[in-house]
Amino acid sequence: MLAFILNLAGAIALLLWAVKLIRHGVERGFTNQLRSGLRRAGKSPISAAFGGAIAAFCLQSSTAVALLATSFAASGALAATAGVTLLLGADVGSALVVQALVLPAGMLIPVFLLAGVTLYLRAGERRYKEAGRILIGLALIFVSLGMIRTATLPLAGSELVEMIVSYLSRDMISAFLIGGLMAFAMHSSVAAILTFVAFVAEGMLPVPVAAALVLGANTGGTLIPLFLTSGAPAASRNIVIGNTVLRGGGALLTLFALVQFSPDLSLLGSSATRQLINLHLAFNVAVALVGLPLAAPLTNAIQRLRTSNTPVQPVAQASALDPAALAHPERALACAAREVLRMGETAHQMLVPAMDLMRTWKRENATTIRTLEDEVDRMHFETKLYIAKLQQQPLTADQGRRAMDLAGFANNLEEAGDQISTALLEIAEKLNEKALKFSDSGWHDLSDFHDRVVTNAQLALNVMITHDQGAALQLVEEKDHIREAEQDMQARHLDRLRSGNTASIETSNLHQETLRALKTINTCFSMTAYPIAEESGALLSSRLAQRSKAAAGV
Repeated sequence: MLAFILNLAGAIALLLWAVKLIRHGVERGFTNQLRSGLRRAGKSPISAAFGGAIAAFCLQSSTAVALLATSFAASGALAATAGVTLLLGADVGSALVVQALVLPAGMLIPVFLLAGVTLYLRAGERRYKEAGRILIGLALIFVSLGMIRTATLPLAGSELVEMIVSYLSRDMISAFLIGGLMAFAMHSSVAAILTFVAFVAEGMLPVPVAAALVLGANTGGTLIPLFLTSGAPAASRNIVIGNTVLRGGGALLTLFALVQFSPDLSLLGSSATRQLINLHLAFNVAVALVGLPLAAPLTNAIQRLRTSNTPVQPVAQASALDPAALAHPERALACAAREVLRMGETAHQMLVPAMDLMRTWKRENATTIRTLEDEVDRMHFETKLYIAKLQQQPLTADQGRRAMDLAGFANNLEEAGDQISTALLEIAEKLNEKALKFSDSGWHDLSDFHDRVVTNAQLALNVMITHDQGAALQLVEEKDHIREAEQDMQARHLDRLRSGNTASIETSNLHQETLRALKTINTCFSMTAYPIAEESGALLSSRLAQRSKAAAGV
């Protein structure tokens, strides 16, 4: 029994890690494309559903899509109804992932491993390296499923297993709860359902019991984003609550039908495995079809029951700068780092809703952003004084360098806050006063550009916490990509001017000022990565590295 537990636990751990490997590969290599596609798909409920399905299939996770959707909703870029339908589509995409991963792998495993490792080790471009990571993750998923099947072989015919299965057959509610707990504990309904499929394939579970487990896993999958967004704004929470009501409620109704009517599940496929994965897909498709027309009235009801959409005024927090820690440099540096991180979080909080004001001016939201800017200025001033006092203490060379890095971070974050509260807000105010609007194509460009900057700002905050050199290099590379994207957008803007687009002509200066401000904000956040990236010895971009080699005659 001990060998079985160890082998099964190891196989499930590998499955979880492989799913996470694929998700990280997609997030690190293709996040901007996904976010841009989802933002545009979110303009209507139907396109949101299809966009959510594609994104979940790529990310191997409906939870990851839910977190992206909540960030869009917080910035006002995604309406509640479109957000709920996006998550319904993501649930279908997650079910399609299970369909794909239970296909016979055969010779694909060594092919995926060989191609994935080659790309990851040899490719110079980050996106190709991340594509290699994705292929490695796919191969390891197939390997882990084989390990689960191998681990369960000794239990075939076990009296203990038969007793447990017999009990669950009589108490389907317990099976439902176990499925939900497993999905929540794994933080992946895909991994949980693949585990149940592997059990069914080895004859350990009858299909009705496994069906209850799968329905429970679907409910547990909706609770994960609900838990992860516990502190999010109401606009974000309303989306995940709506998805929980529809998908979780649908799972309970389906469980009731399963218990009361004992339907013939053999209609779903010729084998037990096929019946189970087809049930999972059919359930999510049915929930999506029923949920699409219900999304609008449901979200309206949730919004009425929950807090209003009035912006929440920022609450001042106690400073992390402890004067008593100045006598202990390491503690003082930790205090300063916490305060700088708070500065970054506050600046990010200002950046997210800033673009929405250019389409819909709300004076109370602008006031909130300016209030947050005052808070950033206060933290910046106090952090500078704190570091200056710290430098009066005897510091090691490493401590002195870290103190200067933190001072530089604070300066850059203060500049980012200034750009948001002055440049972006002034542009939004001018558009409102003159009743101007960007052209549709120009607005799409600016929205995509803003979203990339928001993504990079979030990455910068992660780098500040983790000091991960890979993430720092990614942020430096994104700074180059932002510059190239800005040049492309400037060229497209000139094309619209040449074509005589009236909206583009009227807002030309404001359009270019917005691009410049966003580019500056991105630079301010990206500077966080440079001291960390320098430690890896690979700070230069590929273009600069090539020039250096050429100058050296290499």
